[in-house]
Amino acid sequence: MSTPRITVIGSALSGNKGAAAMLESAVQTLGERLGEVEFTLLSMYPAEDRAQNPYPNLEVVAADPKTLGVTINSLALAHRLLPPLRPLLRRHRAIRALADSDVLLDQGGITFTDGREKFLLYNVASILPALNLGTPVFKCAQAVGPFKNPINRFVSKVFLPKAQTLVTRGRITHEFAEGLGLQNLVAGADYAFSLAMDGTEEQGLREAGVDLGFFEDGEVVGVCPSVVLQKKVEARGDDYVGQMIAFIERLRRAGKKVLLVPHSVRTGTEKTHNNDLPLCTRIAGLLVPGEDVLFVDRELSSQQLRHLIGRCDLFIASRFHAMVSSLAMAVPTLVIGWSHKYREVLEMFELEEWAFGHDQLTPSHLWDRFEELSARRDEVQGLLDQHLPEVRSRSLKQADLIAELVRGRAARRA
Repeated sequence: MSTPRITVIGSALSGNKGAAAMLESAVQTLGERLGEVEFTLLSMYPAEDRAQNPYPNLEVVAADPKTLGVTINSLALAHRLLPPLRPLLRRHRAIRALADSDVLLDQGGITFTDGREKFLLYNVASILPALNLGTPVFKCAQAVGPFKNPINRFVSKVFLPKAQTLVTRGRITHEFAEGLGLQNLVAGADYAFSLAMDGTEEQGLREAGVDLGFFEDGEVVGVCPSVVLQKKVEARGDDYVGQMIAFIERLRRAGKKVLLVPHSVRTGTEKTHNNDLPLCTRIAGLLVPGEDVLFVDRELSSQQLRHLIGRCDLFIASRFHAMVSSLAMAVPTLVIGWSHKYREVLEMFELEEWAFGHDQLTPSHLWDRFEELSARRDEVQGLLDQHLPEVRSRSLKQADLIAELVRGRAARRA
């Protein structure tokens, strides 16, 4: 059997550490199932991803929106329509990777959904080259739908059935997809629940200058702000930064210690796309100085972040994969979100009551929900402990399906 080749799009090593957790989960779990595997990441941030790539079997190829939308898609279409030119077209690294791959893993976290029509072109561009090259598309666990918008509904009905498999990330997504008439569905859980720790996280955090002694005494509440949430709150005229500061200061007055941690960080830039560090830096700078706040002001690996979040007693998440990390570490969590993707994951733990939308975010509501979570922490902890093994199993199921697909294609080639 030749070495399996797998191409991945929609995730990254830099920036959003949820994307990194999904990518690294795939590398880990598929290596365990298939042995030696060669991966190619079609990357939106190729220079940053190459700088952070620890995997010798992972090649990073540029696929920023312009390169993906224009160059890669045009060459893939030409490859389909003009067979005599295929040897020439395969000189492009992305085309060669896709043509040689057993499967394309689409790890976009939320795709083909109402209210995000501006991303529809990217959602299509991410999978269309593989379809034109005859490479199966496996959409890893993600949120899709709803499909009430006519444009989104039409595009979704055209392209989603073309995927070999679409793994839904929760009940709500699954119902949306069934309502669209899709037959290629598998009910799963986010791939990041499969992320394994390698035992070096604590040492890595110490080398990065993170004071782990902070967690030794007192109750620590983790707070993970989000620039996505900030934009939505400020669009309605409210002061998100002021609300976060007020909440953190109230925690401190109540005797809590606070871990302020961005879960999406791009080093060396003030751009806020996939980058919560400028927001968190601003919040940290406006807090009353004191030793009861630990601000993580640098980019950490997905495993290091998960270890750090696991040290907290309670966690307040606004980034989706910060929530996944806290749930994966069985930390009672309160979620402030903006789509059904948060609630449907919490449903797997019978904890959906601990999510509310950005439209409900007020200082009093946030504090009331936090106090209730704190009071019912034992109950929440019990549900986390009860359901986490099942959720991890649902997450790992997609690795089994991908491995089965790869083996099947290898057998047909033999």
